[in-house]
Amino acid sequence: MLEHIIQGFVNSFIPFNFLLIIAGLTGGIIIGALPGLTATMGVALMVPITFAMNPISGLVMLGAIYSGAIYGGSNSAILINTPGTPSSVATTFDGWPMTQKGDAEGALNASLLASAFGGVIGTLFLLFLAAPMAQLALKFGAPEFFWLCIFGLSTIAAMSQGNVVKGLISGALGMTISTIGLDPLEGLPRFTFGSYSLVQGIEVIPAMIGLFSFSQVIILVGSKKKFIAAYKGKKGATLRTAKILWKKTKANLLRSSVIGSFVGILPGAGGEIASIISYNEAKRWDDNKCNFGKGAIEGVVASESANNATIGGSLIPMLTLGIPGSAVAAVIMGALLAHGIQPGFKIFINNADLAYTFIVSLIVVNIAMVFVGSVLIKGTAKVLNVPTSYIGVAIVALSIIGSYAIRNSMVDVMVMIFFGLVGYFGGRIGFDTGAMALGIILGPIVEDNLSRSISLAGAEGSVFKVFFTHPISLLLIILTLVSVLTPMFLSKYRCKKEAGAND
Repeated sequence: MLEHIIQGFVNSFIPFNFLLIIAGLTGGIIIGALPGLTATMGVALMVPITFAMNPISGLVMLGAIYSGAIYGGSNSAILINTPGTPSSVATTFDGWPMTQKGDAEGALNASLLASAFGGVIGTLFLLFLAAPMAQLALKFGAPEFFWLCIFGLSTIAAMSQGNVVKGLISGALGMTISTIGLDPLEGLPRFTFGSYSLVQGIEVIPAMIGLFSFSQVIILVGSKKKFIAAYKGKKGATLRTAKILWKKTKANLLRSSVIGSFVGILPGAGGEIASIISYNEAKRWDDNKCNFGKGAIEGVVASESANNATIGGSLIPMLTLGIPGSAVAAVIMGALLAHGIQPGFKIFINNADLAYTFIVSLIVVNIAMVFVGSVLIKGTAKVLNVPTSYIGVAIVALSIIGSYAIRNSMVDVMVMIFFGLVGYFGGRIGFDTGAMALGIILGPIVEDNLSRSISLAGAEGSVFKVFFTHPISLLLIILTLVSVLTPMFLSKYRCKKEAGAND
């Protein structure tokens, strides 16, 4: 194995392959930063080009695009409160407030370094723990996925401290909206109001663009600010941020990266769930919980290290079992099959050189990301010096293009505008757009796995046995209860502490 790892590093630094890594990273970061252009889209567009390359070079490039795009989504999330990818939704919670406080460069560098760290940890999981992690993934059935999503939804209580009721209502509205379309069990249309265009349901990305991007344009225009925020670049910002992360967030980085790696192996879970859970755990274990949502660098670190760690995790079931852990992993699996390579445990025997080079190249990609990203940050951060009126026009244009590009449908553009208005007016009355986004993202997964679990319970003759007797389900139920009850106890403790201080 050591011999293959060394050969993997040698192959990664072949000039042509290394050039592909830099080009793939740059292109991936740009794709990820543009709302509506997803990592899946970027990787899928480049698959035909790999047919003219040897399989190793092709896979190295696709891995670089994947990593770059997941990280790139944080740039727009931080600078204009618009998550470039759904997995960057949690990054907006503290990234945007940091920008508003004039620390955009700190947020961007924290995101970059956390993404690289999480990516490396996820890849190490893939390199050394592929077999046991794949076996763990096989133990997750519909009931376990259902409770995992309920655990993810329980973070709304922690996210909405200060107004839990409005947070829960926002999450419930998001889940209700996610039910528009075909019933997964009956196959009948629901809440479509006779419109054929709504039969396919509400697409997540246009909804996210509307909630976070289009609504932000309305706020910017209404604020009458000349610029989004004050910005003046400083030398050595990356190194200074690295020192801060090392001093303040070591445990957070490691915990979030491990969570991301575990969630990544679960097919269909993805960076959205990983980043939300990691953000919640970072907040739970932090001594200064009140800073979260107001520009805490710890929140950016938790979200970004987790969603990049899912990359290595999502490739574990794909390479070892032939079961893609994410949409991008499915596209990469398609590229492997097109080259006549069958994913599975035998790939580490029959095509060991290719498998280990691909895995090792992801470590090289994440290290190179620090240097490529730090160069790009200097350019992207200057968007804050562009007049707000120009930024508003650009965001609207990108929002329309990004929404339309998903399914080439004007309905998605209308959905984006609708959610933009919901985000704007809902924000004014205190509704939590983050909680609503979480409901929209997790709603379909919850419903699908609930339906399958009920069908399974009908076959086994016991709902209790299916939902409450499996060890993983019990663990997730306990974690959910802890997640829901912790904010309540902390709130009471804080009240008693304040009352004691007043006495």
